[in-house]
Amino acid sequence: MIYVWDSCRSSQTPNFQKPSMNDEQQFSMVRTHICGLRVADLVSKYGTPLYVYDEATILEQIEALRSFDWIRYAQKACSNLAVLDRIRRRGVLVDAVSAGEIRRALEVGYVPEGDPPPIVYTADLFDQEALDLVVERNIHVNCGSPEMIDQLGSRVQGREITLRINPGFGHGHSQKTNTGGPQSKHGIWHEDLADCLERSRSHGLKISGLHMHIGSGTDLGHLSQVVGAMESMAREVGPQITSLSAGGGLSIPYQEGESRVDISGYFELWDGLRRSLAKEWGHPIRLEIEPGRYLLAESGFLIAEIRAVKRMGENTFYLLDAGFNNLARPILYGAYHPMSVVPASGEDTARPLRDVVVGGPLCESGDIFTQEEGGFVRTRSLPDARVGEHVVIECAGAYGFVMGSNYNSKPMAAEVLIVGGTPHLVRSRQTFEDLIRGESILDID
Repeated sequence: MIYVWDSCRSSQTPNFQKPSMNDEQQFSMVRTHICGLRVADLVSKYGTPLYVYDEATILEQIEALRSFDWIRYAQKACSNLAVLDRIRRRGVLVDAVSAGEIRRALEVGYVPEGDPPPIVYTADLFDQEALDLVVERNIHVNCGSPEMIDQLGSRVQGREITLRINPGFGHGHSQKTNTGGPQSKHGIWHEDLADCLERSRSHGLKISGLHMHIGSGTDLGHLSQVVGAMESMAREVGPQITSLSAGGGLSIPYQEGESRVDISGYFELWDGLRRSLAKEWGHPIRLEIEPGRYLLAESGFLIAEIRAVKRMGENTFYLLDAGFNNLARPILYGAYHPMSVVPASGEDTARPLRDVVVGGPLCESGDIFTQEEGGFVRTRSLPDARVGEHVVIECAGAYGFVMGSNYNSKPMAAEVLIVGGTPHLVRSRQTFEDLIRGESILDID
């Protein structure tokens, strides 16, 4: 079956056109447009590799989470200033994991203080710049280690803090995205909570909330464990708690047959705990959720040009001008991303499938987009394609550009945000001059 796909969430569902097909021949997805815009026109104007984000998808995902009191965007998923600003305009708060991310939030108009805090710094440590910044700008801190309590308390007193707790177990589609349990560096070990309460009291800091996040792709079964662990930790801290954060890790479907997360069920589990504690303690408790990938992943597309089609034994390779310097998730986690082929302008889109390996230009054998965790290379059934045509790597809006690098002295890609059907360049393609800025040649023999 062939799908000619014009993906734009503002129309709720993709526009699928299903041509007649021979039962003896199999066909696959071909893409011609993104949000009503011809991919060929985007490429002609902005070049490749190119990241394209659809604002309508981001806003739709935000609205799906409105049952929570507050949505706090984990900007590490995609920290482009234009994206941050559009999210801010929808009343979404922001999480920052570095001094640079705090500065990005301030740059787009988030204010440092408020109730709830517009910006929260969540980390497992303070580097000196981050500690100075949270002290000077009165940024709320979500502490991920006992040492952070001591380091903050040595500089300021009388502030409220929250604690990120590691409940002793985790979950994730990859061990590298598992953020709970004894093999994870994240959070305060649950058995150390009493010690952290004493540390905070000794420094004049008040623990006003708890945060718990065990990894990506959490299902309702694992979530019930998290909620139970949070209840135990909250009761240990007591009625000084005024907020609970459900963390993030909300999944999105990357492959056919994968289901969407049950947001109502997700909320009901957390809301039940919140209501129980609020009734017992006699005051309201704010319930936050902290999505990153959930808001951005499906909004993003990485467009790349096919620069070589070559056979290596039994394998056929489509080699693109984008590599793991542009999208690292496959090499890091064995992450699966749906892909589509963009035919040359005006050509028949009905093409037979071929099993191909899709890779990039880097001088690394691991520069393969169709691999599983552990580096096992797999083929993908994609339409027959030629050099000069394009591949769109989809669901690439989260942990895409932000994890990019200049490996092999490759410039960073351009980024485009589509708002109301109009494309806007929100990051120019990096130039060679940008690439070497800050370097110097020694004027010595």
